[in-house]
Formats: sequence, structure tokens, C-alpha cells
Amino acid sequence: MTVDKKRQTFILMGICVVLLVPFVAMQFTNEVNWKIGDFIVGAILLSILGFGIDFILRKFKNRKSKYFFLATFLSVIFLVWMEMAVGIFGTLLAGN
Repeated sequence: MTVDKKRQTFILMGICVVLLVPFVAMQFTNEVNWKIGDFIVGAILLSILGFGIDFILRKFKNRKSKYFFLATFLSVIFLVWMEMAVGIFGTLLAGN
């Protein structure tokens, strides 16, 4: 197995582990109430996050460029996540 395949497998396994947390919590409490669409959106967002970070780390060799693009990318992902969760900007992605 090549290094790229191992890295991709590790990212996908990490996504599954993160999504298992709300799934297991749903079995024990009614406070977590995710639908299948929530898991799909979560998987998409986590995939973009994981593979985006991997792309940035592989693409940029200069440390300053790498940190700049990582900070920018993480900020955008964080803002999208916040908008989807609570609707801080009031866009069509806004959650409840």
C-alpha cells in the first residue's frame, strides 16, 4: 500500500470515528437527534476538512505559505460549520 493510500485510509477512518460519536450518543440519550442527512453533511464537511488539509500539506513546501493557507482554510471551514450549526450570518445554510 502506498503512502498516499495509507494517508487517505487514515483520513477516512478518522471521519468514521468522529461520526460514530453522535451515532453512539443517540443510542443512550434523546438529546442527540441526528437524521441521515446530518450524517451525510457531517461526512462531507469532514471529508473536505481532512482531504483539504492533506492537499495543503502536500502542495506547499514553504512553511509560511503552508501556515497561511492552513489558517485560511481552517477559518473558512470553521465559519461554514458555525453557519450550519447556528446561523451566525443568516444565509441559506443557516441551522436552527
